[in-house]
Amino acid sequence: MIVRSLSDIEDTDDDIKSENWRSKRIILAREKLGFSVHETTLYAGTVSDFWYANHIEAVFITQGEGEVENKETGEVFQLKPGTIYVLNNHDKHQVRPKTEIKCVCVFNPPVTGRETHDENGVYPLITEDD
Repeated sequence: MIVRSLSDIEDTDDDIKSENWRSKRIILAREKLGFSVHETTLYAGTVSDFWYANHIEAVFITQGEGEVENKETGEVFQLKPGTIYVLNNHDKHQVRPKTEIKCVCVFNPPVTGRETHDENGVYPLITEDD
């Protein structure tokens, strides 16, 4: 059994901070569960472009409001607590928080925690064996 709290993650190597967001990586590939789990905070008034070409991501909003745009179709979806969006087609997307958003993100395959977004917003596919 694995039991962890966000306070265990804060200000460790698994607490990744950027200008637009903060991601606390709660479960990573090293746990060998087939997925990773993160709590992500998206800062109000920011705009972030992402494209997980190598991962499927599910995002469940627990706090805050904003919108996500599918960059391929132009569709815009409202985000609020209780909303989930799943990037099941490796969708290029843009997230625009109106207020600070907190969300729980699940990635498959799991991320290792060593990934960084490239110029297209993509995480490289890194395995624990790399």
